[in-house]
Amino acid sequence: MHHHHLLSMHEQRHFNIRTIGLSDYLPIWQAMRDFTQTRTALTHDEIWLLQHSPVFTQGIAGKDEHLLNSHGIGVIKTDRGGQITYHGPGQIIAYLLLDIRRLKLGVRELVRNMESAVIDLLRYYHINATGRVEAPGVYVGNAKIASLGLKIKKNFCYHGIALNVNMDLTPFSYINPCGYSGMQVTQTKDLGISDGLEILSNKLADQLQVKLLKG
Repeated sequence: MHHHHLLSMHEQRHFNIRTIGLSDYLPIWQAMRDFTQTRTALTHDEIWLLQHSPVFTQGIAGKDEHLLNSHGIGVIKTDRGGQITYHGPGQIIAYLLLDIRRLKLGVRELVRNMESAVIDLLRYYHINATGRVEAPGVYVGNAKIASLGLKIKKNFCYHGIALNVNMDLTPFSYINPCGYSGMQVTQTKDLGISDGLEILSNKLADQLQVKLLKG
């Protein structure tokens, strides 16, 4: 019992960070579900850092009319919350596979802390970003720079954050991003941040650990 206690204390100090690279959406989604399905009380929480090949994903609340014209890019109906968004190369995905009960995080707090991880990352580069109560995500002015979506299953979560870094933003114009018509999107490169995907991925993972690990 004492050993178990030590383990759970240690558990709170870090997440396992997996750097995966450019991946198709479906196998990663399946891997997240498998991981969540088979995890136990002793499973370490993980952050998966990757990029997706071009794809639109539509959340469970997603309305078909928000896809204006896919221009041949695949559309996948997925099991996260939220509306439709676009993923493509040059966008950092940080998937969070967490035991939120063990982390003592409520869902609203989890979302706020995810947003503040991105906000603090951008603040490091002297860029002022904000969250919005009515539309989860992170915004610079009126332009969205990061989107959020989660699935919560029996106190476990998966899915996470997508941060636009250095990508072709054109496909965002094929949709109403997150259900908002005409929403502008931006990315770190266009805000004058020269650091690339690898540095920003690692900084984002660090910020997420700071925000989500209270121990």
